[in-house]
Amino acid sequence: MKDVSTHNAGLAIAAMAAMNPRPALRRHSLWFTAPRQVEVRDEELAWPAPGQLLIETMASAISAGTEMLLFRGEAPGDMAADATIGALRGTLAFPLKYGYAAVGRVAAVGDASLAGWEGRRVFAFHPHESLFVAAPAELIALPAETTTEDALFLASMETAVSLVQDVRAVLGERALVFGQGVVGLLATGLLAAQGLGALVTVDGFARRREASREMGAHASFDPGTENLAAALCRALGGEADVAIEVSGRPPALTQALEAMAFGGRIVVGSWFGTKPVPLDLGRGFHRRRLSLTSSQVSSLGAGLGPAWTKDRRMQVAMDWLGRLTPSQFITHRFALEQAPQAYAFLDLHADSALQVALTYTA
Repeated sequence: MKDVSTHNAGLAIAAMAAMNPRPALRRHSLWFTAPRQVEVRDEELAWPAPGQLLIETMASAISAGTEMLLFRGEAPGDMAADATIGALRGTLAFPLKYGYAAVGRVAAVGDASLAGWEGRRVFAFHPHESLFVAAPAELIALPAETTTEDALFLASMETAVSLVQDVRAVLGERALVFGQGVVGLLATGLLAAQGLGALVTVDGFARRREASREMGAHASFDPGTENLAAALCRALGGEADVAIEVSGRPPALTQALEAMAFGGRIVVGSWFGTKPVPLDLGRGFHRRRLSLTSSQVSSLGAGLGPAWTKDRRMQVAMDWLGRLTPSQFITHRFALEQAPQAYAFLDLHADSALQVALTYTA
């Protein structure tokens, strides 16, 4: 991604910051206003106070999971947006700002003690908007070797790392991954590096199944495959020891249960929003002592030792950005002003879209 226009805009903001009095800042912010309705609003923004930084966004990534639930009106409006992220205060009721994968450059600082941050590229768990103010603790400084477009995947990579840590696959085990969207593909890439006995994935879109095999899956199946459980077990060379479910499809949970070995472990990463999730626990679930566990990236899994912290997990995610180069999954780019078209496209064309990114200009 070329950063020239953003760099020039950053110089302009820096020049404005030196003026006394400073002119008001204006930004463009994306709002979810109703089911299948988003709009970009022009807003005034205060200059950073002491201890704060002004970030000019270079690019942001649309989540095909949570954000599309919001877009379709399938998220519970009375639920907190995210209690762990300051930029996502409030609930999921319309109207709201949302988004959690923004990469930008520090354009101005609130006081001289933060001068070392000026010009640095940063990642932020922040909604889609062209300018925002944040404290240093809310930002992750990006190393020079991490490209802007790879950095867009940091939140998804941390989620994938968390899922793989929660499922605790060991050398030689047979693993399934249901769902090969961005998080599923990243989880597949991480599992493929662990020396498993076999790794098989499931997804409804041919393009994703192809990408899955490229990430290291030994085979990938459509969820509509006849006698899917038997086909999965043949491809694995036996029943699955572990499974990760990130498909967003409620039937995938029962399909996973049907393919598990005695003592098998299933980690559920999907958030289904208001969609009902019927689950068949009346067959072999109890007799095979199967485990069905939730995973959520806002906390650390109970299976990790005391030496693990969220910062350490984030560093692991950062390291794997360079190994898996997830920018290869960006299939479509839209300017922020085209956000309504971007969400409508992703809603209707999930078969051809992997990662949709929003771009920003001066």
